[in-house]
Amino acid sequence: MRAKRIIGLAVTVIFLLTASAALAAWKGYRGSGGWGVNDPYQRNYNTATVETISGVVESVDKVTPVKGMYSGIHLMVKTDKETISVDLGPEWYIERLDTKIEKGDKIQVKGSRVTLSGKPAIIAAEVKKGDSTLVLRDSAGIPAWAGWRR
Repeated sequence: MRAKRIIGLAVTVIFLLTASAALAAWKGYRGSGGWGVNDPYQRNYNTATVETISGVVESVDKVTPVKGMYSGIHLMVKTDKETISVDLGPEWYIERLDTKIEKGDKIQVKGSRVTLSGKPAIIAAEVKKGDSTLVLRDSAGIPAWAGWRR
């Protein structure tokens, strides 16, 4: 009987130590990392300024659009008229998509032309590459990664 109590106590202590270590390492629920529907960065998307551009991808980078946000995927696209910054969305979402956008790709981008950090940019809603289309936002600008929050 005494051996069962000691084993039970040992199991309880091990469980509590493991649980406390896990809680100490947990940073808490962090949501969408600034990429949510009502977050300040997303409010830049304006359906009145949606346009479509075509060009060649000059670079693909991971950037943090606003301090405190999770990193996102950013393109520099050279068109006939300009080289413009294009923000696709959060890295954690874009990198899980089947279609990959790479330097040298010819693409067509539909999105909202905005000014970010004093420079023109496009927040992408759709990106077409060959026969593939990445749908990143709906016609109202709601991000595809917003999921159930629509």
